[in-house]
Amino acid sequence: MTEIFGRLPNGVGHRQVAMELRAVDGARIADKTVLKMMNEMGLRCGIRREADHHRYSSYRGKVGETFENVIGRDFAADGPWQKMGTDVTEFKCGFGKAYLAPVYDFGSKEIVAWSVSERPDLAQQEEMLAMLMAAKPEGAAPVLHSDMGWQYQHASYVAKLRENGFVQSMSRKGNCIDNGATEQVFGHIKDEFFRGRDWSDFESFKRDLEAYIHHWNHVRRQAKLKGLTPVEFRDQALRGAA
Repeated sequence: MTEIFGRLPNGVGHRQVAMELRAVDGARIADKTVLKMMNEMGLRCGIRREADHHRYSSYRGKVGETFENVIGRDFAADGPWQKMGTDVTEFKCGFGKAYLAPVYDFGSKEIVAWSVSERPDLAQQEEMLAMLMAAKPEGAAPVLHSDMGWQYQHASYVAKLRENGFVQSMSRKGNCIDNGATEQVFGHIKDEFFRGRDWSDFESFKRDLEAYIHHWNHVRRQAKLKGLTPVEFRDQALRGAA
């Protein structure tokens, strides 16, 4: 079973391993059996700890247009492109700081758009929005939830979403629980990709982070998706709705 860990990032749990064995290797095996085998082999997943992604805050008060909390901590979605979340998280590396600005689909669990940058500026948001609009299916009108950071109040950001049929939703000031679904993704990224590693230059960090995002979307199976990857779930759902 040890060869499977070459296909998975550090920090994955026994359920992740079991789903991979069933879907890729065709094994008929229970989650508890995998846990027992991992324990016998001395294989452990990393223990989740308080991540440092809460340290970055883009809040500067009311500097533009704000919106009501449409999501209201109801992150459940029947399918893709219904409810989404966005935020910015910071990584401290040997070369300095880097920032990830993703859009996370609550229904498919897919990171549908992102930008990795050395600065959490408007240019980063513009790059992320360009990827988001290119990926959006025709006719979709999702709710996009964020905190009250200055980027999400900016006139050009608001206009871009409005022009493309998005409904903006915002957390209350200083309440990260309102954006809990996106915060949870940051926790997984910090555990599985970032913890215990360092990079000497930004370009190699960006390359590796984007490779992990590809893994998240195309390889990483999720129990809440009945063992499918986010892309498999999204494609299946969109075909069914066609």
